[in-house]
Amino acid sequence: MTLTTCHMSISLDGFVAGPHQSLENGLGERGIELHRWHIGDERATEADATAAEWLMRPRGAYVMGRNMFGPVRGEWSEDWRGWWGSDPPYHAPVFVLTNHARESLELEGGTTFHFVTDGFDAAYALASEAAGEKGVDIAGGASTVRQALLAGVIDELTLDIAPVILGSGERIFDGMDAFGFEPVEVLHSPLATHIRYRRPSQ
Repeated sequence: MTLTTCHMSISLDGFVAGPHQSLENGLGERGIELHRWHIGDERATEADATAAEWLMRPRGAYVMGRNMFGPVRGEWSEDWRGWWGSDPPYHAPVFVLTNHARESLELEGGTTFHFVTDGFDAAYALASEAAGEKGVDIAGGASTVRQALLAGVIDELTLDIAPVILGSGERIFDGMDAFGFEPVEVLHSPLATHIRYRRPSQ
């Protein structure tokens, strides 16, 4: 079955990034604390390793917001090529939502970033066409995931709930009045509770 997926780490108070995102703090202040479960913390368990496999499973195409791609605002700096170096982990087309046009950026490993100025629906349509039967992943950040949830295109949502309270930052569920998913698998460790949700029809 071809699924549109999304996998996000989130704080107990609903934030997926901390405040004041910048080049120095790409995840915002203290945002890194949400990701200890998959970045080498010695307390990580087999449950965290399994969730990391969920996170890294190959997809046919990705959709992400400009804030996810990088901290640059306004007109593009052509020097900025993303957070991930010359070989990003996607290895597939990535469609980046932006208000500022830019030529596609082809990097190593099969990753090409395409910059879409026509909004989420257009980016998702392009990603779906490019992905074929391999499926689309909504890679983040908060605003893009929220748009995908409101559009009803996500079939499987995984949340890694870290025992952290950030107090402010970027939320994905602001403005939503319904969830529409049911849990199908739960794993836990000292670092996160990993919950896979699917829409009941799946």
